[in-house]
Amino acid sequence: MSGARVWCFGDNINTDLILPGPYLYRSPEEQARAVFQANRPGWVDQVAQGDAIIGGFNFGMGSSRPAARSLRLCGVGFVLAETINGLFFRNSVNYGLLACECPGVAAAFTEGDTAELSLADWTVRNTRSGHVLAVTPVPAQLLTIMQSGGIYPLMEARGLIAARGG
Repeated sequence: MSGARVWCFGDNINTDLILPGPYLYRSPEEQARAVFQANRPGWVDQVAQGDAIIGGFNFGMGSSRPAARSLRLCGVGFVLAETINGLFFRNSVNYGLLACECPGVAAAFTEGDTAELSLADWTVRNTRSGHVLAVTPVPAQLLTIMQSGGIYPLMEARGLIAARGG
């Protein structure tokens, strides 16, 4: 993958910080506009298509709300974290957001760095420091779902469900 601008977040970033509760019954587009409004006001106006989130331990803890979809709709290309909460990881698969665990990643990047993620050899490189880390591989079937935009787009593409109206 090409280089992605890095946004750094700490440990225990919960789904309520990513997608605030009062927005749960709004449109996906409105939900995306509310991402990180409590802890990073204005972030959604700064993030660009393909940017990366670097997180600490237990990224995405909390509820099963569609926080991963909101991050993808904001333009986030991928999330790398020390550890990713299991429920958030599964929602990342379902909504087509590439999310991977990468031990040491929080210390290896500073906000504004550029991350080059390689799924060919499961590594990430910091272009500023040259530091390369091993990324924990995502099982092939789950990676296919993520790269297809999520479970529904994949099922539509394979003719397993009718295409949704646009």
